[in-house]
Amino acid sequence: MSTYVYGIAPADRKLPDGIEGIGDPPRPVRAVRGGGLVALCSDATTGKRAERRDLLAHQHVVIEAGREGPVLPLRFGRISPDDATVAAILEEHHDVYAERLRALDGKDEFNLKVHHDEEAVLHAVLADDPDLMTRHAAGRTPGDGTPEELLARAVADRERTDADLVERTLAPYAAATVRRPEGAGSLADLSFLVERERRDEFLEAVRALHQEHEHLREQVMGPLPPYSFVEEA
Repeated sequence: MSTYVYGIAPADRKLPDGIEGIGDPPRPVRAVRGGGLVALCSDATTGKRAERRDLLAHQHVVIEAGREGPVLPLRFGRISPDDATVAAILEEHHDVYAERLRALDGKDEFNLKVHHDEEAVLHAVLADDPDLMTRHAAGRTPGDGTPEELLARAVADRERTDADLVERTLAPYAAATVRRPEGAGSLADLSFLVERERRDEFLEAVRALHQEHEHLREQVMGPLPPYSFVEEA
């Protein structure tokens, strides 16, 4: 049977008793050793479409194993032919994986999605440009576009400026930052690798950012396994 891999950890990592992974019924999770490391594995399920329960089980295994130290999390759905192949990969790439684990030790990922409060940002843009406010109020049409077109451009410029502001403000509180393509309706999708001892400091900086810029709306998720800071193993 094929081997499903959840993540990689140091060889001394203890798995919680009775931890279960993907599958219906759930498959027990085991440690496959190789090269001074362990891979967190279970038998792979085949012949069926992955369900949300499997995604949550994958996440659960990584989180539980990470309570005792760093885990190099693999993306959902990573399958190897068998345990022997997994052990051989651990031995072959030991130094790379060990270095990645050291870089992640004591840190978690926080994801921050930022968008504008539509009405508030319009007020902010107009307040920053009295000439645009006058044109918009009067409905005048200058040569470079209608008031609505000018306002739309100003809001788009503000989105870029605010995305840079958020990253610039919060980056000093993180060991690393990843900026992802913006999703629909968001102006920034950022992941921060935050040292656990600085977690409260980081979250307070997010709150302060909102208080200082009330037209911004932030959604924080975390602490999470550091998927965004792991090159594909």
